[in-house]
Amino acid sequence: MTTKGTPGRMVRIDDEMWEAYGQLCTAEGTSRADDIRRHVHSRVTAARKAEAKQGAIQRRLDKLGPDSD
Repeated sequence: MTTKGTPGRMVRIDDEMWEAYGQLCTAEGTSRADDIRRHVHSRVTAARKAEAKQGAIQRRLDKLGPDSD
């Protein structure tokens, strides 16, 4: 069941781990779904920042031109 029009996703996690994860999330005052969404968001954001940084470095190197050894 999904909310707010977001599509559902399926993951396979063993029952013992899923239960322990649920307890951890409850203790932290969140839901498993919210915790997973936040984790995915932070991973994608970090990857995009790293890509942007690498792109900026490459653009600076390109402006310097070929090495003149």
